[in-house]
Amino acid sequence: MWLYKNKLLSPAQLKRLSEHKYSCTNVSLMDPFLQPWWCWLVSKVPLWLAPNLITIVGLIINIVTTLILISYSPDGKVFPPKWTSALCALGLFIYQSLDAIDGKQARRTNSSSPLGELFDHGCDSISTIFVALSACITCQLGNYPNWLFFQCFCAITLFYCAHWQTYVSGTLRFGKIDVTEAQVTIMGIHIVSALFGPDIWMSKLPIISVTWNFLPLIAFTLGYVQLLNQFSNIFVTGGGGKNGSTVAGTSVLSPVIPLSLVVVPAFIIAQKSIDDIFGTHPSLYIIAFGMVAAKITNKLVIAHMTRSEMEYLDWGLLGPALLFLNQYFNYFIPEILVLWFALIWGTQDLFRYCAQICYEICDHLHIKLFTIPYPPKTTAHSQGAGAQHASGSSTHDKNGSFHPNRRQAKLSKKQSLH
Repeated sequence: MWLYKNKLLSPAQLKRLSEHKYSCTNVSLMDPFLQPWWCWLVSKVPLWLAPNLITIVGLIINIVTTLILISYSPDGKVFPPKWTSALCALGLFIYQSLDAIDGKQARRTNSSSPLGELFDHGCDSISTIFVALSACITCQLGNYPNWLFFQCFCAITLFYCAHWQTYVSGTLRFGKIDVTEAQVTIMGIHIVSALFGPDIWMSKLPIISVTWNFLPLIAFTLGYVQLLNQFSNIFVTGGGGKNGSTVAGTSVLSPVIPLSLVVVPAFIIAQKSIDDIFGTHPSLYIIAFGMVAAKITNKLVIAHMTRSEMEYLDWGLLGPALLFLNQYFNYFIPEILVLWFALIWGTQDLFRYCAQICYEICDHLHIKLFTIPYPPKTTAHSQGAGAQHASGSSTHDKNGSFHPNRRQAKLSKKQSLH
């Protein structure tokens, strides 16, 4: 299309990308308990299966199960069938498990690459939208639109800020209570709805006159306090570049611009709509803006991995801009039609961008996206990137170490002999 560049990455960016080394610290409380399950699971995965294929299958399952839930309760007010909540819990568990083993699979097949890290982060950015939305629908937060907006956009912002501080410091940091803990909590919420019915969240707590869904609200709001820690890493600790700048040598404040261009219009449009477009169609609204947020997050990840300046304006912002202009000109077009256009445009723009980026990186590194050499190369562990396939919520190896532990090493050696 004439709107887009023929090449998204310059030769210099591709060169820096190929030199990129993954850096992460992880002190998650639950990861050590789940490691035995993940190690066992990856041992059952055939060596010909590409890590990126594992990631995308998990994402598709996660999205499909969430869309089934949304189809029964698009506004978060209708009680969906119990089985839809159980399906969401299962979908999220599958996604978490597959997302945790893709990096392990990359190492045991010696197929680690910078593309793996980027692909993983990209899938996580999309999954964040659907996971947060499914939890809110299960808890019947459609009855509290402001809380629904706050929870979903805080989840999107938190994910973006995690990569913002990575762009600043060069290291992705996970706390004691982070992605894994949040995912397990959301699975628990779905299971409660599956066992007792989603109407349980609208029943009153004993003694105090509030509904049960305020409990997960409080829990997640406390989790969002991590935003303060992210901002501390960004503004207080300083950057890894020259004079405390980002790894690309830019201002540590620069990534706030793309984020603001998504979150601020989303808030203003929702508040100013005479048709109450958000309250009436919350799922549609969140996914539409979430697709744009996922794209700018991917652009931030690429800026970090290529140590380059992040672009502020993006064609993905066309949808939010049209919603804003439609309100300004007294709703010249029915708002729901503009919202549907924003969703369709943002979705195709995100996938077109991701497809082109993957194509350019595959062409540069002489690799394929969804297939790997089989049998695996028997060389030493992959150079440079190490475990660049384990990222985002899939960064489950203890202490950020991405070298196989003894159990994995023995397993890899045994399977290589076979």
